[in-house]
Amino acid sequence: MRILLVALLTLLLGAQPAFAQQDLGPGYVQTQFGPMGPAGRDLLQKVALAGLWEGPAGRMGLDKSANPKVQEAGRHLIEGHADLDRRTVELARTLNVQLPTQPNESQQGWLNEMTAAPARSPEFDRVFANRLRAAHGVVYKFLATVRTGTRNTAIRDYAKVCMDTVLDHMTVLEATGMVDFNDTEAIPLALVAQPSSVAPSAPVGVPQQNSQYSQQQQQGDGVPDGLIGLGVLALVVAGLWFWTSGRSSRRMHP
Repeated sequence: MRILLVALLTLLLGAQPAFAQQDLGPGYVQTQFGPMGPAGRDLLQKVALAGLWEGPAGRMGLDKSANPKVQEAGRHLIEGHADLDRRTVELARTLNVQLPTQPNESQQGWLNEMTAAPARSPEFDRVFANRLRAAHGVVYKFLATVRTGTRNTAIRDYAKVCMDTVLDHMTVLEATGMVDFNDTEAIPLALVAQPSSVAPSAPVGVPQQNSQYSQQQQQGDGVPDGLIGLGVLALVVAGLWFWTSGRSSRRMHP
């Protein structure tokens, strides 16, 4: 019986690394901050893409608008994305994530619209406010989804900073009074999820990430099946140990 107990304990200790690996899904790697999945990499790439067109758009807001509120929004965009760009590059280097270096086709199209609009005209102010406000609305939803689902502490903290910056930008853009919330053409254009043509790799969609987390939550509120199995096996070993110890004690003391 003692040989059986030793064998079970050896199996228990040897199985821990295998059980721990079952908690990671496809596309995940372990980092010093916790598991890094497709959505975390996607987040870094999308924020980098946002900075590639929103920074230049902010500078156009300062240079081409006669509206002080549009100019103020431009300043917020320039300052906010300068800070986010620095954070994004630093975290991407730490987590070994490649970043795009050019805006995607849709983003370049929005910049072209602003470039074509006459300087110091209401037309420029409307294009500026509506394109940027629509894009920020989509990004904010995406950030909230990743922030809610990720188990990586660095990505979680980074997403929080991004959400604060995006909310600030949405607020100053809405304060211009130029945002048309019934503009059905502006909202579909805010497809910021598409990578630029020179992006190193195509990010994986967020819905797949959410599905994985939903399955994990259903399996014991985030407790991996492997840990549950380890607990059951430990109870079995402990029960056998006490049972055999009791029998030996009775034989020694009739």
